[in-house]
Amino acid sequence: MKGRPLLCFTIFWVCGSGMACMLTGWALFWGMVGAAACLPLVLRLLHIPVRGWLSILLLAAFIGGVVQWEWNDSHNSSRLPQYLQLSTEVIDGLNAIVEGELASDVRVDGDRASFEIQLSSIMVQDAEAQPQVPSPMKDERIIVQVRLMEELEQSIAAAWKRGDKLKLSGSLALPGEARNFGGFDYRHYLRTQYIHWMFKVKGADSVTAMTPQGWERINILRWTDAARQLLGSAVDQLFPESHAGYMKGLIIGMAKDIDPGTYGQFSQLGLTHILAISGTHVAVYVASLLMLMSWLRLTRETALTVALILIPAYVLLSGGSPSVIRAGMMSMIGLYMAKRGVARDGLQIISAAALLMMWWNPYFLLNVSFQLSFLVTTGLMIYMPLINRLFSRWPKALAATASVTVTAQLISFPVTILYFNQFSLLSFAANFLLVSLISAVVLPLGTVAMILSFVWFPAAKILAWISVQLNQITFLSVEWMNSLPGFVMIWASPSLLWITAYYAILYVLLYLLHQRSGSDALHDIKAGEEDTAPLHMDRQMAAATRSMQGRTAAPTGIKLGESSHFSHSAGTESPNIARVHNRMQLSAQHAQPMRTAGTDQGSLTTLGASIAWPEYASAFTAKGAGFYSEVQISKGQRWLCGMLAISFVAGLWLAYQTPQPAGTGVVQFLDIGQGDSTLITTPGGKHILVDGGGTINFGGSEASWKTRRDPYEVGAKVVVPLLKKRGIHQLDAVIATHADQDHAGGLQAVLEQIPVKRLMFNGTTSGKEKFDQLLDTATQRQIPLFAIRQGMAYKPDRETTLHFLSPEPGGLPDSSGEIPVYENQNAASIVFLLEMAGTSLLFTGDMDAATEQDVLYAIQDGSLAEASMALRPLSSSSHISIDVLKAAHHGSKTSSSDAWLQYWNAKAALISAGVNNTYGHPNPEVMKRLEQAGSRIYRTDEMGEVQMRVKDGEVEVRYKLVKDEKPLE
Repeated sequence: MKGRPLLCFTIFWVCGSGMACMLTGWALFWGMVGAAACLPLVLRLLHIPVRGWLSILLLAAFIGGVVQWEWNDSHNSSRLPQYLQLSTEVIDGLNAIVEGELASDVRVDGDRASFEIQLSSIMVQDAEAQPQVPSPMKDERIIVQVRLMEELEQSIAAAWKRGDKLKLSGSLALPGEARNFGGFDYRHYLRTQYIHWMFKVKGADSVTAMTPQGWERINILRWTDAARQLLGSAVDQLFPESHAGYMKGLIIGMAKDIDPGTYGQFSQLGLTHILAISGTHVAVYVASLLMLMSWLRLTRETALTVALILIPAYVLLSGGSPSVIRAGMMSMIGLYMAKRGVARDGLQIISAAALLMMWWNPYFLLNVSFQLSFLVTTGLMIYMPLINRLFSRWPKALAATASVTVTAQLISFPVTILYFNQFSLLSFAANFLLVSLISAVVLPLGTVAMILSFVWFPAAKILAWISVQLNQITFLSVEWMNSLPGFVMIWASPSLLWITAYYAILYVLLYLLHQRSGSDALHDIKAGEEDTAPLHMDRQMAAATRSMQGRTAAPTGIKLGESSHFSHSAGTESPNIARVHNRMQLSAQHAQPMRTAGTDQGSLTTLGASIAWPEYASAFTAKGAGFYSEVQISKGQRWLCGMLAISFVAGLWLAYQTPQPAGTGVVQFLDIGQGDSTLITTPGGKHILVDGGGTINFGGSEASWKTRRDPYEVGAKVVVPLLKKRGIHQLDAVIATHADQDHAGGLQAVLEQIPVKRLMFNGTTSGKEKFDQLLDTATQRQIPLFAIRQGMAYKPDRETTLHFLSPEPGGLPDSSGEIPVYENQNAASIVFLLEMAGTSLLFTGDMDAATEQDVLYAIQDGSLAEASMALRPLSSSSHISIDVLKAAHHGSKTSSSDAWLQYWNAKAALISAGVNNTYGHPNPEVMKRLEQAGSRIYRTDEMGEVQMRVKDGEVEVRYKLVKDEKPLE
C-alpha cells in the first residue's frame, strides 16, 4: 500500500464521503473522532509510518471527503422557494408557465413524454403567488412529464431535441418519496441528480419548442443524440422488432428500447451487465482503433494520440453511464502513460479515475453502476490471480474465462443482493456460457453490421441474420435456465459491516491457499502474483525504460503490453478472454517481472486490448492459471483456512435468514396506493400475504397507444420488491380476500416471483380475465387452492390463528370443478380475525354493511361462538374489545356501520387508501364513526406504510412518513 499513495488517498477520500453520506450532525462529528482515533491502527495494518507525510495526507483525504460531501449536499437545494418567495408546501401543485432549455433526450413511452429542462424563467398563475418573477432562473433543473392526449402527439414530442428552447404550461409537483420501509425513494434519487421538482403538463399543445440559433455548448450533446438516433435507426432496419431493442442496448447502450420481458429474464440470471456499455465495449473500440491505425502505417505515438482523442467521443456516443466513463478515463490514462513510456499500475489508474469522478460529482458514490463498475474491476485485479488456482487443470483459455466469471460473480454478489435482493445459482453458468458468445461474436457482428449498413446494406443484413440466430440461442438458453425451479435465492439487504467482512474473509481465505512453506515460495508469490506494480517499482521501471529506449527490442515470445504482474486501465465487468487469448499469451521462459512500453508497430492492437483489459492479463500468463496447483500449505494454515471457510459459510447462512425479532409478530400494512396489501409475519417466522393491490390499466383497442412499454403494475413494482427487500424466501399462505383488481391484481406478480405454499380465496371468481389468470398460474405452479368459508381456521404456528368469519357456506366449486362466478365480490370478501401473540386484529376486505350484519347475526345465534375464545354472543350488555380493526373497503361509507364498530370496540383502526384518490376514501362519515368509537386511526394515504409489532399482548406501531413509535393504550 505504501507504494501506491494514490490508491490509499482515494480509499480514505471515499471513506470520508461515505461517512458523511450515512451520518449527520453530532453523529458525523463523533464518527470522525472515532475514525481519527483508529487511524494509527489502520496505518500500521497498511505498513504506513504513523508519523510520516503519507499519514498526514491520508488524514487530509478523509477530512476532504467529508468536507466536500457536506458542502455539496448542503448546497444541493431548490432555488424555487427563494425566487418565488413561497414555501415548498405552497409551490407544490402551483400552476405556472416556465421557460427553459431542453437538457436531455426526450423519452416517449405510451401516453407520456418525459425529459429534463434547465429553467430560465417562471411565471406563476395562481392568485396567491406573485404574478411573475422578474429575475431569470438559474441553477434549477426540473423533470417534465407531458401527458399526451392523442396518438399524433407522440410524433410531436419525439421531434423535440436537446437544446431546444421550450415554453410550457402546467403545474409544479414534488417528486414522490418512499412510502414504504425500504421502498424506492424517487425524491431522493432525483435529488442526487440535482433535481427537486417535477413539472406536469397536459397535452403537447401546452409545449412550444424553438430550435436554438448559433453555437452553444449543448450542441455537442444535441449532435450526439442525433448520431445515437441515426445508429439506432440503422439497427431497427437491420433487426426484427423482437431483437432490435436488445441489439441497440448491446451495441450503443440504448437500453430503454429493450423488451421488459427480455430484460427481466436477463436480470434474473445476472446478465444485465452485458446490456450496458462497459469496459468490454471500450476495449473493443480502443483495440479496433489501434488496429486500424496500424494498418494505415501511422507511427505508434500518432496512433496513441488519435485513440486518446477519440475515446471521449465514444463515451458520449454510448450514453455516458458511470461504467463507461470509468472505462474511458482509465483507457485515456493508460494510453497517455503508454505514450510516455511509463509503467502502468492498474490500481493506481482506477484510483485516479474514481477520485476524478468523485471530485466532479460526489453523488457518483450512490450510483449502483459506479459501485459495481469500480468494485468488479478492482476485484478482478486483486482477486483473480488468487482464483486461478481453482482451474489449474483446465485448458488455459477455458480457465481464464472461468476465472473471470467466478471472480466477477463473487465480487458483485454483495452489491447485487444489497440492491436487487436476489441471486440465481445459475448465474455462474449463464455468464460462463453466454457472455463469451455475446461479447466475442454477437457484439462485433452487430457492430460491423450496423456500420456496414451505411455502405452496403445487403451484406449488413446477412451479418444481422447471423446475429439473430445467435440471439435465439441466447434467448432460449436464458428462458430455459429461468424455467428451472429452485435456483433463485432471495436475500434481505445486508449491512455494510457484513459486506466489508465478506470481502475481507474472501481475500484472506484465497490468499492463504496460495502460501508455500518457506520464504522462497512467499517471495515468489509476492513478486509474481500481484496484479499491479507499486510506484517505487514504477520508478525503477521508468529508469530502465529510458536507458533502453530505441536500442532494445522486446524479448522473443513477449507481446508488448503483457505481463503476469501488471494491469493498466479500463477493466470490464463482462469480458471475453478467449477472443484475445492468442494475442496475450506468454511463454514461461520469457515472463518478465516488469512491463515496458514497447515500440513495435505490430503490437498496437495487443496494447489496446491490454490497456482496456488489464485485470485479465495474469489469467493467460505463465504464473496465471495452474501456476500454484502444487502449492503446499502448513497444518496451521490449513486450520486457519478451515476456520475462515466455516466463518464464510456461516456468514452467508446468517445473511440469508429473514430478519425478525425473536418471538415477535409483525403486521405490515403496505402503502400500495388505492388498494390493499398486508404482510403478516408470525412469531414462528411464517409469512402470510393478504391481498396484493393492483393497477387498473387502459382498456379497449382505441386506447392501445397509451400503453407503455413497461406499464406500472403495483405487484411487480411495489409488493414483490418489498417482499424481496425483507428477505421473504417463501409465503406460507396468500389470501385473496376477493377478486377485485385493487386487491388481487398484484398477486399475479407475487405468484410468478415468490414461492407460495397455498392460495386462499373466497371460492368464487369475478369472471374477469386477470383473476382467472391468477388461478391458472396457481394451478400451473402446483400451488394448492383453498376455498375459504365461515367457521374455518388456519393455524400457521402455535401463537397464531386465523378465524374465518365470512363468506358464508355456499358457492363452492361443483363436482365438475367449475368455480362459480359471483359479481358482487365485495359481499363475498374473506373476513378473518387474526389472534397472534396475545393480540387480535380483524381483517375485513371490502365487506359491506349487509355482510357486517350477517356476521354479527352469526355471532349472536352462537354459530361462531366456538370459533374463537374472543368471540361471544352479541347482546346489549356484551361486546368484545380487539386491538386493531382494518376498516372495510378503504373507509367507504357503505361499510363500518355503527353496530359493527360498537361490537368490536377496536383500540385502533387502519384505513388503506390512495393519496387524493378519486373515490373520496375514507369517507368523512366513517371517520366520524371511528372517532366516536374511540379508535385511534392510522391511514396509509397520510402515514405511508403502517407496521404493528405484537408481543405478549402489546401492539407497537410505527409508520413511514412520520417517525413515531408507541404502543397502543
